[in-house]
Amino acid sequence: MIQDVFPYLRMRNAGAAIEFYTTVFGAVEEFRLMDPGGRIGHAELKFGTFTVMLSDEYPEYGIQGPEAFGGCGTSIHLHVDDVDSMTQRAVSAGAKIVMEPTDQFYGERTSKVRDPFGHEWLLGSHIEDVSREEMQRRFDELMAE
Repeated sequence: MIQDVFPYLRMRNAGAAIEFYTTVFGAVEEFRLMDPGGRIGHAELKFGTFTVMLSDEYPEYGIQGPEAFGGCGTSIHLHVDDVDSMTQRAVSAGAKIVMEPTDQFYGERTSKVRDPFGHEWLLGSHIEDVSREEMQRRFDELMAE
């Protein structure tokens, strides 16, 4: 039985990424392992109640971040109090907007940013309660456009 799931991000310059995530998202660094060459072999950050693990790239072991592949195949969705201000904080710290803050059919205002290390973050704030049935109706309507 699965007990926990931890996203594990790999990137170039994990130290700068830790600074970005603590400054922008309010993450708290809990643990860091450094190799003799100064690379971060493993770090753990708390984002609210969940843990994200990360490390520097180790291409000699096949460990590479999104910049090595020219894109990112995943994103992490953070629920925040104010998506507009969090988006602006991320941009001010060097992130690029992929999607401007927009009200969504599923009852959230969301944006998407790409951090300076190639990872994408969906930022969302609750704006209304939407039943699953209503969400499906709205989704069907959106797909019909």
